[in-house]
Amino acid sequence: MSAERDFLDSKTLARLAGLPLDARMPMLGNVSGRHRSPHRGSSLEFAEYRKYVPGDDTRRLDWRAYARSDRFYIKEYEADTNLRMCLVIDSSGSMNYGKDKKNNKLNYAKKLAGHLAYIASGQGDAVGLYCAGEKFSLEIPPKRNARHLRVVLDELGKLEATGETGLPSALHEAAERIQGRALMVIISDLFMQPEVLSSCFQHLRFRKHDVAVFQLIEPDEIQFDFDRPMRFVDLEGNTSILADPSLIAGQYRTAVKEYMAGLKDAVRDANVDFHRVSISEDPGDVLAKFLLARAPKKKS
Repeated sequence: MSAERDFLDSKTLARLAGLPLDARMPMLGNVSGRHRSPHRGSSLEFAEYRKYVPGDDTRRLDWRAYARSDRFYIKEYEADTNLRMCLVIDSSGSMNYGKDKKNNKLNYAKKLAGHLAYIASGQGDAVGLYCAGEKFSLEIPPKRNARHLRVVLDELGKLEATGETGLPSALHEAAERIQGRALMVIISDLFMQPEVLSSCFQHLRFRKHDVAVFQLIEPDEIQFDFDRPMRFVDLEGNTSILADPSLIAGQYRTAVKEYMAGLKDAVRDANVDFHRVSISEDPGDVLAKFLLARAPKKKS
């Protein structure tokens, strides 16, 4: 494994190898695959009956239904297609936060994105990468071949976090630019107003994208257990403030609680597959939970 791809772990990949990445809703791909399509096809999964019309393939007539009703009916089946997964990574300055440079939010985001890209490509799905700082700093449209996966992983390894966040405008732009249905995997700390995020999520869902969000949090940002005066630095700007945590901890935790409640409403209203993740968690555990939750429920 090259240094630029040290976010990929062979043991984690082996552990996740038996867990496929599934879409929560029908997809529109250009080749056959493992995911449901909104169109009818010729898989083994029965969908419904419809009345025969001239021109239909008579081999699909259900003669048992004809014997019961004296009418011609066609059996329709679910069509299967491939998935287009678009990874949207927040590369603003706040993603540099963490215990140290090696264990910050951006490197954690690379681990989640890299393993998901590897899994999706391995099952024949297309993978794209979009990085948003103040604006889209990188756009790699989804494709489905091994060479393209190497490009995605190489660019992911080079990614750096800097500047203010432009994630809201980037998500609105992605909703308009990415044609057809796709799985949009957004990885960010989501440090912006819930109302702004709600508009983004609703726009993506209006375009019929399957939206999954990983919110990356460093435990200190929630607990705020600092015990001495400290200088707090805005990683997306050049400002800082010297404060005594004991004097502002109550107000801070109240503000965080209100923010979390607003974000909960935003993801619920848009039917977003939402995961709040502490960057102290094992990425393999987070991804296993994500993949298992997306597995189709077996019909009884």
